[in-house]
Amino acid sequence: MKQKIFRAREARARLVTAIGAVAGLMLLVSQAKAAEVSGNAALSTDYVWRGSTQTQGDPAVQAGFKVAGDSGLYASIWGSNVEFAPETHASSELDFTVGWSRSLGDDWALDVNILRYQYPSTTVDLNWTELNGTATWKGNYWASLGYSNEALGYDEAGVYTLVGARFPVNDAFRFEAALAHYFLDDSVVAEDGYSHGQLSAIWAFKAPFEARLTAHATDPHAKAIFGDDFAGSRIEAALQASF
Repeated sequence: MKQKIFRAREARARLVTAIGAVAGLMLLVSQAKAAEVSGNAALSTDYVWRGSTQTQGDPAVQAGFKVAGDSGLYASIWGSNVEFAPETHASSELDFTVGWSRSLGDDWALDVNILRYQYPSTTVDLNWTELNGTATWKGNYWASLGYSNEALGYDEAGVYTLVGARFPVNDAFRFEAALAHYFLDDSVVAEDGYSHGQLSAIWAFKAPFEARLTAHATDPHAKAIFGDDFAGSRIEAALQASF
């Protein structure tokens, strides 16, 4: 029975990956004449995702590329090194996204996408897919909602909610803050979810570079889910270039 379930999940993962690859290829072809290509690269002292470290506090090297068309459709790929439990043999993460983003009048903007988390080197099934939506108001305030029926790679649903704000000081310096709660199935992760927050100071000192210092904090439930060494309070510093 376990083998059948594993095979079913493996087949589903391959199907979702294939669909994403085909959709991305179709997007690139259909938007080739009007496509805009952008990207980013970063060096970070830690890779913190939704309040928990993905590298056990070690540095991370990250990079991503995005192709967007005039219609608002886009496809992107982003990658980073990771370090999970030794038995997973996970050393890298690749995120594949296909979505649509558009301004809705002068004040509002909307982004909806399908995001696939892939861990190529792992020997266990950690891959999963999430549907996300973000509404932004006046470019400085946003609310996000994410849903997956295989949250964190388990066969249970999870809903991620976040609100954030940007506070510009001048053309080169700004603060950003966010609060979030992740609703999870307690039969899988021992808790019914957790909350986390972050506060960042960003200095765009010379285009296309910016330096970022972020303080992260989680509630005790996150430690019960991920462990004391992965959740809690931590500081992350990063240098990023966008092009």
